[in-house]
Amino acid sequence: MLIIRNGRIHDAVHAEPYTADIAIENGKIAAIGKDLPADGAGIVDASGLEVWPGLVEAHGHTGLDGSNIGYEGQDYNEMNDIVSPQLRAIDGFQPFDEAIAEARKAGVTTICVGPGSANVLGGTFTVVKTVGTRIDDMTVIPENAMKCAFGENPKRCYRDKCDSTRMSTAALLREMLFKAKEYDRKKKAAGDDESKLPPFDMKLEALGPVVRGEMPLKAHAHQANDIFTAIRIAKEFGLKLTLEHVTEGHLIADDLAKENYPLAVGPTMTHPSKFELRNKSWTTPGILQKAGCQVSIITDSPVIQQQYLALCAGLAVKAGMDPFGALQAITINPARHIGAADRVGSLEVGKDADLFLTDGSIFEVETRVLKVFIEGQEV
Repeated sequence: MLIIRNGRIHDAVHAEPYTADIAIENGKIAAIGKDLPADGAGIVDASGLEVWPGLVEAHGHTGLDGSNIGYEGQDYNEMNDIVSPQLRAIDGFQPFDEAIAEARKAGVTTICVGPGSANVLGGTFTVVKTVGTRIDDMTVIPENAMKCAFGENPKRCYRDKCDSTRMSTAALLREMLFKAKEYDRKKKAAGDDESKLPPFDMKLEALGPVVRGEMPLKAHAHQANDIFTAIRIAKEFGLKLTLEHVTEGHLIADDLAKENYPLAVGPTMTHPSKFELRNKSWTTPGILQKAGCQVSIITDSPVIQQQYLALCAGLAVKAGMDPFGALQAITINPARHIGAADRVGSLEVGKDADLFLTDGSIFEVETRVLKVFIEGQEV
């Protein structure tokens, strides 16, 4: 057992921090309270320090991009097939990517990583802890969402081949969803009679969990019209959906609040490098949060280095976001967004003992991260 003694706890559940102890046993939070009995446990004196849940990133490409060091390190965009749902991030993830260690040192302990946005369907994301040497041992959820993309990226990457308009992007996605639903229907109808099964199709197999409502579409959408197209298609096919980037979300905040889909906002610490980013603003997360949306803030690593996730939340606070809402946007909200809130995202009894200690607010640039724990182990 380990006791984190007398730290000022920001648990992402209560708006106000409080001073207490955290008992850790078998990689889990066993108790939170005042003057917890040590019973021979190891003690970490956190007096005068701040204790935070391990930060959670809902959307990035760390471990698949080789820290952006050129083609040989790039494994997140398959450029030969605009429809490739059969791809899986776990088959390309590189645990020795130095960006993972940098994220971990900054208190980022859980990340959701996967394919980029070149393709209309890009494959599945995975949820991993930021420590380890083998992806199979790092995963929290091996396949948690199916990436799809709207807007400029598929148009740009395939404009001379098969996709030059938003209409064709939507049509390609619909076609695959229709085929997947029919394929799944035929499989169910065949029952135990293998002679009646449809011919095996790996792409349609991969889309089975999506059309059955077991896995959400993770929809890359910056512009308001792309966001609404993603919602329209999700409703047409009865799909689960999360919305990624949501750059123009502040322009349609009331609509998004009514729709109630999880929103991952960012990356914002860059120039508007594309037409669809022209309305990029640090005010977006705060406006959406005030409207009643579930907001996560993302770096989209490597677009922004993942170790600056907390700084991104701090810049959202500077632009008007409620500080507690900003904390939740890099902890419990992304944990919910990626389907891992039963294990990570807040400091609560029974959850993984992922936490870190600092000498000040994580929203301030001068604050130092002093210790990081993942599943109770100092890393």
